[in-house]
Amino acid sequence: MKFSLLIGAFCLVAQKAKAATLDENLDYKVFPLRTNEEAAVVEWGSSAIISALDGAVANFGPQTSLGAFFEVETAPILASPINGRGRKKNISPEDDPHGEAVPYPGPLDNADDVEGNMLVMTNENSNMSAVAMARVAKDSGAAALMIVNFDKANPDSILSLKTENEEEEKFAAEHIDIPVFMVSLASGNLITSATYEEGMKEEDIVNNGMPDRVRLYAAGDRPFFEDVTSKNPILYLIHNLLNEEECSSLISQAKNKFSPIDDSISNLLENIVASNDRKRRAFGVEEILLWKGQINGHMGKQVDERIEQVTGYPREQFSDWQIMKFEKEGSKYELTYDMHPIYQPVATITVFLNELEGSESGGDVVFPDADSISVKIKPKQGLAIVHHNSDFEGNIDAASLHGDLPLNTDEIKYIAKKYVYATPLAPTKRIVLPIFALLNGGRLPRWIVTIYNYLLVKFGLEQGNFYFDKLFVMGPVFLILSLVNALASFLAPKKAESSKSKKD
Repeated sequence: MKFSLLIGAFCLVAQKAKAATLDENLDYKVFPLRTNEEAAVVEWGSSAIISALDGAVANFGPQTSLGAFFEVETAPILASPINGRGRKKNISPEDDPHGEAVPYPGPLDNADDVEGNMLVMTNENSNMSAVAMARVAKDSGAAALMIVNFDKANPDSILSLKTENEEEEKFAAEHIDIPVFMVSLASGNLITSATYEEGMKEEDIVNNGMPDRVRLYAAGDRPFFEDVTSKNPILYLIHNLLNEEECSSLISQAKNKFSPIDDSISNLLENIVASNDRKRRAFGVEEILLWKGQINGHMGKQVDERIEQVTGYPREQFSDWQIMKFEKEGSKYELTYDMHPIYQPVATITVFLNELEGSESGGDVVFPDADSISVKIKPKQGLAIVHHNSDFEGNIDAASLHGDLPLNTDEIKYIAKKYVYATPLAPTKRIVLPIFALLNGGRLPRWIVTIYNYLLVKFGLEQGNFYFDKLFVMGPVFLILSLVNALASFLAPKKAESSKSKKD
């Protein structure tokens, strides 16, 4: 069925994808950079409303592996000066008991307030190393140090701060015994406006708008973010979006239901759009769309709720999971866009469902044109890649071109994709079709796909989709009414007979 004739101008944006092919030898920036061990959470609020910030713990000072010994619960205090500098007189080497190993300007002007609390400091124009900033905090009596990232080029990114030389490493090991971590500028703005209410006068703002108490603890297996690019396209990672049990469950649900991807033929009902020149994109890849919708089980509903919370997208706009299986060495998916001519996804969530052994196993997801750099994301179980498919004007973002590098192993790679649409999906896709797929473990009967394709060809994309939705909403209703009517007609004579026999 030649859907390319129907899609027309919509697929012109794919001209670049047609010409482009995967290149394993580009100068890729490799992700993820963050690890579970360095992920921390700052939390405050009541049990009804809890706010939390994501932090990256420095590789010096107490680590998250210390468990309860890492945790701090105290008041946050803004540094004065905010970047830790500005004292009238720096500590001279002669008066510094540690010599020039880690030069710094000395304790803060508000050290008395900082004593025993969590210090909030920025790195804006500080020109101090992370260890020097930690020394300012420690010598001011802080129980922990939160560094707010003011990097104008990457204000949303955070990283695990490191020592810069052997002297700093030795100094930190001997003297820095407080947790040191970084948060993004957005997080810094959030915590300094935590108690602000609309209309509040400046003189009524207490503690620079920060909460009375906060708690720092290790994130563990809780989801946390890693920014990749802030534009062209918007691209970020969510670590631990799915846990091991949830990943295994999706693989189990898809078992024995996979079909080889034939991307020369569109199956728009299940998110497969043929390439404009019928160029083959998928090699050694099988897929299945698990139609669950609103009849999803408890675990599935928990996952959708979590995705809704961490991404901010309402679950009514989520597609069901499309599971892909890369089943042999050399399996790959050529560069492509996530496009749909009827309900274009504004974003795509791609989750790695299993880990591959060895660092050279391949199977990395790449974005070769992401914000003037080439991005490579290595498989990690439960790690989600979130990328926007459209730019701020609503057009397909040319930089969202992406693909899967070939596997260099005979292991199997599983990924799961969930598409986020601009508007809620129709009841047909969220209720009716999952009911039809229920008896087949989530796989949709092929005759439904055939009907959908026929209506698209007969009436065009939008009208065909509209008629399909009407047919599969009204059809079951009509069938139920017919069965009820037939049942009533069947029982009516028996009821009449029963009444007659009673009279006799």
